[in-house]
Amino acid sequence: MQPKGLIIAVPLALAGALSLFILTSDTWFTLRIIVGISFLVVAFISTRISLYLLVFSMLLSPEFLIGELTGGGGATGRGLTLRFDDFLLVVFAFVWLAKMAIHKGGMPFQRTPLNGPIMFYIAAAGLATLIGVMGGRVKSMTGFFYWLKYYEYVFLYFMVVSAVTTKEETRGLVIASLVTCFVVALFAIAQIPGGERASAPFEGEQGEPNTLGGYLVFMLAIVVGLLLTNGAVTNRLPLLLLLAAGTVGLAATLSRASFLAAGVLIMGVVVFVAPRRPILVTMVLLGILSAPLWAPHAVKERILYTFTQAEEEGQMHLGALTIDTSTSDRLRSWHDSFQIWQKFPLVGTGITGGPFIDAMYPRVLTETGMLGLVTFFVLIGSIFRMGMTSFRLATDQFSRGIALGFLLGFLALLVHAIGSNTFLIVRIMEPFWLFAALVVRSLMIAQATQSTELSPRTHLAVRQEGGSSTKEPASVVTPGLGRLRKP
Repeated sequence: MQPKGLIIAVPLALAGALSLFILTSDTWFTLRIIVGISFLVVAFISTRISLYLLVFSMLLSPEFLIGELTGGGGATGRGLTLRFDDFLLVVFAFVWLAKMAIHKGGMPFQRTPLNGPIMFYIAAAGLATLIGVMGGRVKSMTGFFYWLKYYEYVFLYFMVVSAVTTKEETRGLVIASLVTCFVVALFAIAQIPGGERASAPFEGEQGEPNTLGGYLVFMLAIVVGLLLTNGAVTNRLPLLLLLAAGTVGLAATLSRASFLAAGVLIMGVVVFVAPRRPILVTMVLLGILSAPLWAPHAVKERILYTFTQAEEEGQMHLGALTIDTSTSDRLRSWHDSFQIWQKFPLVGTGITGGPFIDAMYPRVLTETGMLGLVTFFVLIGSIFRMGMTSFRLATDQFSRGIALGFLLGFLALLVHAIGSNTFLIVRIMEPFWLFAALVVRSLMIAQATQSTELSPRTHLAVRQEGGSSTKEPASVVTPGLGRLRKP
């Protein structure tokens, strides 16, 4: 924002807040208004500052349960949970769109390899919900607000892609994310003496250990990617400390879905490292095989609980094995989702139109049908291809390490989603889409750099063939990204 604009905006904001303070006797209402106006001013001043505030608030902001909402089908009793970062994201996204429209005009979304898959997936969910409303399975306001909340993190992706233009800005956001992760890991560790499963800060009376576990697995994958990439960082000690703290915090969640995702992360590391460091791979495999000897008792007990729970109603039996009630409910939800899908095969029941299912893939099938499931898998494939391309074309080791960590974390989350609504949980998806945007931005920079380096060679070849060229083109076309302006 221009200095002249600040001279006008800041006094107006302060004057408005002061007038509210004078005219109303409700102190809390006044404070909320002042805080809201302050964030609006911050958003207008700097998108970069807004992104840092969002990064720190992703896991360190309180949440509020906004009543009990009723969806037409089996969604009765779902509470809409809002958190402080939801408010921040809405405010910053609104201001960002306004600034982009004022200063640049046209569409504010830059072209990336994920634009189409993202929009098709969101549109499929919206269409399914609209049809659910028309069919009486979904209440309009309930479905709309859940649909909006499920995909609010997409705005973060587009904001980061648009706002981050240099490698230094990328590094700053990565460091802020790692600092936040370290604070969250220490908070999880501090809960161990209480004997309860660790959860993220400000999650109310009943925490969500599975959510914290998924978040820690993804962030640990970023740390591992940087550690495995030679030259990505000059000092590895902070990353090693974060790796240790995050691992202990992950163990404290006692989340079996997260442990399974962590196992996929470890196997990904083994596959990546095996050709170059066979000794390290051998040590990792020995550590995995000896886990029953050194793993904490609570972790071993939690894993064995899957098959050793006392006899209770609702357990499933697989031969001689008895599956605990929690795992049985998840397995049963896969079967139930298929039964519901048969009634609405194309577009599903709509968001909140069916029963609550704590597993990503059957939930997508139930709520959005084959249309939503296909677009979801297309999005997954596009994210993976984008990550691989960014890793191969990275122009510096730090970007390569981030791309590697993102790929490892993405694969881990795909497994985590077997027993969780991973790709709908904002506390996992905000960091995920932040790093997706950073990896995409790194890819855009790399492809633009390659195109710039090839231009002089092209002109030299034209001259050698007897052609003539007096100036370079103003833009270049890059595969999957459309037309990029030359820097």
